[in-house]
Amino acid sequence: MNNIDKFYINGQWVTPHGTAKHPLINPADESFLYDIPMGNEQDVNDAVQAARQAFDAWQLTSKEERLTLLRRLLELYNERYDEIAQLMTKEMGTVLSFSKDAQAWVGRAHLEAAIDALDELEMDTMQGNTQISYEAIGVCGLITPWNWPMNQLVVKVAPALAAGCTVVAKPSEYSPLSSLLFAELIEQAGFPAGVYNHVTGYGEVAGEALSAHPDVDMISITGSTRAGIAVAKTAAETVKRVAQELGGKSANIVTPEADLKTAIFEGVGACFVNCGQACRSPGRLLVPADKMEQAKLYAKEAAEAHTVGHPEQAVSLGPVVNQLQFTRIQSLIQSGIEEGATLVSGGLGRPEGLESGFYIKPTVFADVTPGMTIEREEIFGPVITLIPYQDIDEAIRIANDTVYGLSGYVQCPDLDKARYIARRLRVGSIWINNAAWDARAPFGGYKQSGNGREHGKWGLHDYLEIKSTAGWS
Repeated sequence: MNNIDKFYINGQWVTPHGTAKHPLINPADESFLYDIPMGNEQDVNDAVQAARQAFDAWQLTSKEERLTLLRRLLELYNERYDEIAQLMTKEMGTVLSFSKDAQAWVGRAHLEAAIDALDELEMDTMQGNTQISYEAIGVCGLITPWNWPMNQLVVKVAPALAAGCTVVAKPSEYSPLSSLLFAELIEQAGFPAGVYNHVTGYGEVAGEALSAHPDVDMISITGSTRAGIAVAKTAAETVKRVAQELGGKSANIVTPEADLKTAIFEGVGACFVNCGQACRSPGRLLVPADKMEQAKLYAKEAAEAHTVGHPEQAVSLGPVVNQLQFTRIQSLIQSGIEEGATLVSGGLGRPEGLESGFYIKPTVFADVTPGMTIEREEIFGPVITLIPYQDIDEAIRIANDTVYGLSGYVQCPDLDKARYIARRLRVGSIWINNAAWDARAPFGGYKQSGNGREHGKWGLHDYLEIKSTAGWS
């Protein structure tokens, strides 16, 4: 990679106007990697202007032209697949095997899903003598976080380009390397100049400039609820469309009929995916009160089966992404101890033998009650809380008693009962009995977890306007 100090704007790798730099630190050993340029308002203006100038021609390209370019992009992505995975391990500390099997894989899956969705889309239909048309919404600002770099970049970029939109992407300063490589793939695939533009920058500078820009028609953000609110407020001044995939505090309800050991092991494993750094992480594990003592034993065993170490080694978990996240997780673990939850496993400090790097002990709290800080706040680390309930109605009340509404999980062999529980959970996505993730199923939240839906045809429609033309025939 030769463009770490550059932005990709209007088909060229350009020197940023901004002089601010963000030091990218290797989370595995805290060594310095690179100074990443942080864009300013002028950099954002240049990128938006390029996208605006490219839009008129790009929106009029045929579906077949866009499919050809997207398929070429997918070919290039697959050719550089291992390199993409290695960069994500380097920038955010995901275990290399997980980077290959999941982090890089979801980028491929979203490209494939967007290609299929575009291929199947009827751009124009007739209703009487009125033509109903789908058209690109325009210039889209795409703000993505650090925790799933390719997932959250590609799930926005692929449908936006498929719809005929032009793009200004602002990935996180904490995981910029894989997104830089993606911009190189866009260039190599032959997308016209200005269709895709890449700028890194701090949210309060570049993100705000992008959200406020009058020539941006839509903002799509994945990030914290705080960031989503700030973007929505700024975007409201120009009445942009805003799509948000924000925070979560997902509950995993284990019913009395479930095999307790299997449910607990699967629940802990699901919570610790990506070292717990996932917005849909089921960090609240609800278990029948009369099974809590046995659940503690299983949860302890499950957590302690996770090995922690350098992400290029054969371990289960690497570090979390940075010092800020490490410190925040330590503070939340401390709050759990102080507020009276039972510390079953893990706790404060790094795992034994790891003197540097942002490593967290796989941690289990039990006897957690509604209202505790660790029950309310998104932890974003390998920390799970076991919460007792007396009956299913109480479990559902606890699960829904949160400002978030992103995901829910149900472990129940009685499928009718599981469906009943799923119907009552106020969340956007639910997994029953550890069902597989589906790149073509809609994903998004209720309440303060955001609005809009990503993945497959649902994501494509987020980037489309609907026009009716009477008298067409």
